[in-house]
Amino acid sequence: MKKVILFGLGLLAFVACNKQEQNGNVHLTGDIKGLSQGKLFIKKLQDTTLVTIDSINFKGNSNFDTAFDLESPEVIYLFLDRGQTNSIDNSLAVFAEPGNITINTSLNEFYRSAKVKGSKNHDLWKKFDSLNSKFTDANLELITKRLQNEIDFNQKTHDSIEDAYQKLLVRKYRYVANFAATHGDYEIAPYLALTEIPDIALPYLDTVAKKMTPKVAESKYGKFLKEHIEERKKSEQ
Repeated sequence: MKKVILFGLGLLAFVACNKQEQNGNVHLTGDIKGLSQGKLFIKKLQDTTLVTIDSINFKGNSNFDTAFDLESPEVIYLFLDRGQTNSIDNSLAVFAEPGNITINTSLNEFYRSAKVKGSKNHDLWKKFDSLNSKFTDANLELITKRLQNEIDFNQKTHDSIEDAYQKLLVRKYRYVANFAATHGDYEIAPYLALTEIPDIALPYLDTVAKKMTPKVAESKYGKFLKEHIEERKKSEQ
């Protein structure tokens, strides 16, 4: 009887220990298909430095399960150390938020095949990227034309390319500002304002800030955006 009780207490202690190790408001699970050994580092940007908030060792099992704390939704970075194999496809950015998040990907295409579920901010980020890629493609075409014109320079062609670039930039900035203002109830809004259009005219940034819900305004990126706007206003006085 004593052995049964001791076993039961030991089991409870083991479960309690495991739960303690899994403490955190972000529960991250997933699978890296094809991975048998290696190490996954989970990092976030603190000031201007990437700091490790968790790491996972893989030994024969490609599944992972971990938890960590985030004060508010923010972008985290997953870096895969493959051990003895090398690849340039070793990093993945995820817009994490409190709750359950699942990441399924593969060893061969760690970034390209990644599927992230459980984060509304990440879903909106992917939606933004799919639309923003049109501006990226158009910009690459203009860069190609600019380089070609440098070989046999023509001033009219140069002016035409520069005019097209400025118009493209205006369209992109307005698109980003509108997307951010439309989604002011998510932390993706101040994040995009800070990373994509920090130098846009202040009225646009003010509009994004005003559209933020109180929760978003008090988030990491919400506070950063308000600080950025105040600094811009002081420097432009």
